[in-house]
Amino acid sequence: MRILKDTHVDFIKFTKNAAIISAVIILAGLISVFAIRGLNFGIDFSGGTLIQLQFENPITSSDIRSDLAGVNLDKSVIQQLGGDNEFLIRVAEHPGDLDAQEEVESTLKKRNNPYTILKTEKVGPQIGAELRKSAVKAILWAIFWIAVYITFRFEFRFAMGAVVALIHDVLFTLGIFSFLQLEISVSTIAAFLTIVGYSLNDTIVLFDRVRENRKKHKRLDIATLVNNSINQTISRTIITSLTTLVVVIVLAFSKGEIQIFAFTMIIGVIVGTYSSIFIAGPVVIEWEKRLQNKK
Repeated sequence: MRILKDTHVDFIKFTKNAAIISAVIILAGLISVFAIRGLNFGIDFSGGTLIQLQFENPITSSDIRSDLAGVNLDKSVIQQLGGDNEFLIRVAEHPGDLDAQEEVESTLKKRNNPYTILKTEKVGPQIGAELRKSAVKAILWAIFWIAVYITFRFEFRFAMGAVVALIHDVLFTLGIFSFLQLEISVSTIAAFLTIVGYSLNDTIVLFDRVRENRKKHKRLDIATLVNNSINQTISRTIITSLTTLVVVIVLAFSKGEIQIFAFTMIIGVIVGTYSSIFIAGPVVIEWEKRLQNKK
């Protein structure tokens, strides 16, 4: 099935404007990450306590937050889950006399609303720091092995196009997380790795078509080949992106970490589709032009 048939859009003409827009957004995101807002790490990475509990009577997250304000825990992350009166409370490391979990429990007991502790987790700051390093290594290793795979399957110039597009997607999404102060947890890292795989899928389809067209039309220059290939695969790209977006948008109405995962995927699908068209292909074109100039 094809949504768009026989398109003849000059995508390459817009690559300079697209590169400027991407550079500005990524630069703003990096400034936010390293100089202004930073990243909102969850207890998986920063250390703290997670408490999942269920109250017998109706209660709101605002009620819980007002109770915790009395012990300086009002900045804790409080999420209502799918169950009736079920909440997830994430408390950062708290330098008080009592343990963070004990403070939350003793404070909420003062409210005339019995509750049941369903789950508790504790993460030390040292373990959180190690998890941050492991998460960064996982993403970097994923990109490295992707570059090796594409180099063997296609050529090195195609690998560079894919790597630049993947780094673009990760930095773009990371900047949005910094701007909106969305929590970064283990499930968020899983979403980032999923974005890498999704973006690569669209890029591989494009590169496959470029290779096929190069065999058929050996006299065409690389810019024309890439542009024709984008037009030939754009219908498939749109269908794949729309079907994926429908699923993750539905998941975005869930509660808890699934919602953050879905939101990350929504950003990733949109940015990944954009980068496959306006980043990956143009990098290959520029790389080939430089090689020809050297020759």
